[in-house]
Amino acid sequence: MPVIDARHLDGVSETALLTLHQRATEAARPDGIIDDPMAIALRDRLDYDYQDFGRTHQATALRALVFDAVTRDYLAGHPRATVVALAEGLQTSFWRVDNGEMTWLSVDLAPIIELRQQVLPTPDRLGYCAQSALDHSWMDAVDDSDGVVITAEGLFQYLTADVVFDLIAACAARFPNGQLVFDSVPRLLSAYSQRRGFRLSEHYTVPPMPFWFTADLGVADVASVEPCEVLHRVCFIDKRLHVIADVPHADATSTDPRVRVVVRPRLVHHVWRVDLRI
Repeated sequence: MPVIDARHLDGVSETALLTLHQRATEAARPDGIIDDPMAIALRDRLDYDYQDFGRTHQATALRALVFDAVTRDYLAGHPRATVVALAEGLQTSFWRVDNGEMTWLSVDLAPIIELRQQVLPTPDRLGYCAQSALDHSWMDAVDDSDGVVITAEGLFQYLTADVVFDLIAACAARFPNGQLVFDSVPRLLSAYSQRRGFRLSEHYTVPPMPFWFTADLGVADVASVEPCEVLHRVCFIDKRLHVIADVPHADATSTDPRVRVVVRPRLVHHVWRVDLRI
């Protein structure tokens, strides 16, 4: 198969190559924690100097496993639901969680969608929406008659808090019985990325990550934190916002000898599930 040039991606879109590389590298290990042959094949078809990203680690694969588990859990109760993957990048989640009945909508910018359509299979139940996740018109393409779960994997940290909560509010208003799954970086990592830049190698620096949200705030403290106050009003954080897992020590893999990550408490990455309602 011909190799497709992916060197034109930049900014936040380029992070799709970073997470693909991390996931594929882990999947290719004989003791890898994730089974993702599609990621390996996809990485190998794209022309890009992945060594620019520096050393690989397991955290991205662990995060993917958590998102997979939450999606499967929702599909168990709503097998014909629509899964909306916001800013999906070069994720291959569809092939890991497909139950043969769900519908999948991938929302991302045109350069990413074009790459996906060139190198990935296009089953009938997988659709594309080539636009920003912040353009809420993607909601018009969602059939929520059998349920909807919206994933935002690796997206929110690159946005500002007001944009994040506006998007959550819009999802809650449009899909009042659906679920939203997102991840967040801790405050320390967010601050560092904005102040000094988070360099993975001499060739690559991660884009600034202004949005942070951590479980150790606690429900009692949420009302006193301005960004979280909006989330509290929209999603009733006290009862319907749940911490699924702390990445890298996800529940399903915390005792797995294949997990090689060293946990640094102040750098723990959280995954959240939100029951949407106004």
